[in-house]
Amino acid sequence: MDMAIFKDGSRFFVGCNYWASHAGTNMWRDWSAESVEADFKALSENGVQVLRVFPRWDDFQPLTPHLGGGSTLVELRMGENPLPDTEFGRAGIDETMMERFRIFLQLAEKYNLKLLVGIITGWMSGRMLKPQAFERVNVLADPFAIRWEVRFTRLFVKTFKDSPTIVGWDLGNECNCMAGSDIHQFWAWTNAIAGAIRMEDSTRPVVSGMHGLKTDPNQHVPIVDQAELTDVLCTHPYPVFTPHSKVDRVNTIRNAFHAAAETRLYAEIGGKPAFVEEAGSLGPGASSETVAAHYLENMLWNSFAHGCKGLLWWCGHDQTALTHTPYDWVGMERHLGLLRPDRSPKDVMKVLGAFGRMAENVRLPKHRQDAVCLLTEEQDQWGVAYMTFILAKQAGFDIEFQYANEPLKAADVYLIPSIRGYRILRSYRWRHLLEAVANGAKLYVSSEDATLDPFFDETAGIRLETSAKAAAPQQINCDRFKIQIHGAYELKLSSIGAEVLATDADGDPALTCNQYGKGKIVFCNAPVESSLTEQPHAFDGNLHLFYRYLMELLGIKRDVMRENPMLTLTEHPMVDGSLLVCAVNNTPSPITDTLLAPNRTFVETVCGAPQTSLKITLPGNTGTVIRLK
Repeated sequence: MDMAIFKDGSRFFVGCNYWASHAGTNMWRDWSAESVEADFKALSENGVQVLRVFPRWDDFQPLTPHLGGGSTLVELRMGENPLPDTEFGRAGIDETMMERFRIFLQLAEKYNLKLLVGIITGWMSGRMLKPQAFERVNVLADPFAIRWEVRFTRLFVKTFKDSPTIVGWDLGNECNCMAGSDIHQFWAWTNAIAGAIRMEDSTRPVVSGMHGLKTDPNQHVPIVDQAELTDVLCTHPYPVFTPHSKVDRVNTIRNAFHAAAETRLYAEIGGKPAFVEEAGSLGPGASSETVAAHYLENMLWNSFAHGCKGLLWWCGHDQTALTHTPYDWVGMERHLGLLRPDRSPKDVMKVLGAFGRMAENVRLPKHRQDAVCLLTEEQDQWGVAYMTFILAKQAGFDIEFQYANEPLKAADVYLIPSIRGYRILRSYRWRHLLEAVANGAKLYVSSEDATLDPFFDETAGIRLETSAKAAAPQQINCDRFKIQIHGAYELKLSSIGAEVLATDADGDPALTCNQYGKGKIVFCNAPVESSLTEQPHAFDGNLHLFYRYLMELLGIKRDVMRENPMLTLTEHPMVDGSLLVCAVNNTPSPITDTLLAPNRTFVETVCGAPQTSLKITLPGNTGTVIRLK
């Protein structure tokens, strides 16, 4: 299979989701090749490389039910006309729409635009677009609907698989929003559509196209199920719709890392490539054009640095003149474009195009990751993952994710942040982790009010005396820092061998370290990470000092460090022994800081804001890549 733009070592691609500027979601019935060509010309000239496009389902498969007595189905037709006795007719497909899509492909090729095609487009921007025949049918679970979906998918792919401009087949736009289904029904639906694609085209990757996947394999639409059945995973990281994002301003560090953190989570839990398939600030009701551009630039830099394969903006054009739904319903859908209605570029277009041109010939090797973060049952897994990712970045190191009840990844350092409840991970998985620690690994655990057994006493060297609802913020005090954590429960500990590194307000242990075999276990009695999920400005204070101290305790060493926690670094080792360092300013204000690299010397700026030494100066929300020897 040619993974093309998604394979390791490929360029970081940029682009957008596309509906025609003149008609939006009605573009296929209100077809204008001239308008589409003008759109493509403007997008290409402004630096767009990839488009995600949508053959609207009810236009391409316009099946109408004709009912008899008792509203029983007698026949499916196209309006009043019988299905033609042709290959297209037997699949319920409108040949006129297919011819329009063929012209669409030719125009994309003319302007050197690559296309990711979302096949089952029955949901879009708050409106259902499924054929009339399925209006009262669960299209994710009903065999009648799935039969026709498979027929449509197979013939659509078969018809267009020879187009050189198509780089992947997307299952469809957020199909998990089309109907209610349980985890098994959605697995079966995904398998049916992915299988239908592969029956006709085994040369291109199948892309998930879903939004809001779950880390826990037992929750609806889990990452592992989509990873099992598709070749590429994707995220739709909108601050408005994703928990714990619309807490701080979009051009500050929380949202600067939203896309990268979620995309790495999907890739590492699923074991498949992942990219940012939809992203946007969602219009002037969320931020100004200028701030949206800064947000995009920061998001691009962090996605690029952390191995996300590319980023597509939502969407190509503002739709301010359209009066049909969903544009009539949803105000935010009207001002989301890279281009204005007259096709002039907005600030976000200028940023996207410039970044794509900059990254065109830059191939960053995989970034160095220093610890495995295990996500456990009964916790807010996304919230904990998100907060831990940012805290680690502020401290100066990088993590990778895994679900705690999957086989343990080999690592020198493990983090189990903010455990809660009584079902944390399976006992045999916990024993495997303790074996790794006994053989020399380092482990950090923080707790809200949870049970790991065995953990206290001989394992962690501490005893839990009691726990109760927290009446006030919990304190963690030592000579390095003094911080407050807003946790739900307060644990009272005593040491029975562990070294006490920090104490609470009563002088009892709050942070401890215990030797366990050849390794060590560091324990914090407060849920440092989960406490930040809904706390505004959580990353503006000194909490990063806690995680920087953890770096020392866990033996994490980096070639390059800095002082300012808002300047984040990724290290990319080269085969010749040199090191690429991507430095990103995650604030709207300029930053100047001196990189501490005792065994490295500055060579050159590879891309981004020009530098001449290890003293880095970056404008707000921008980055640079430098080479060190």
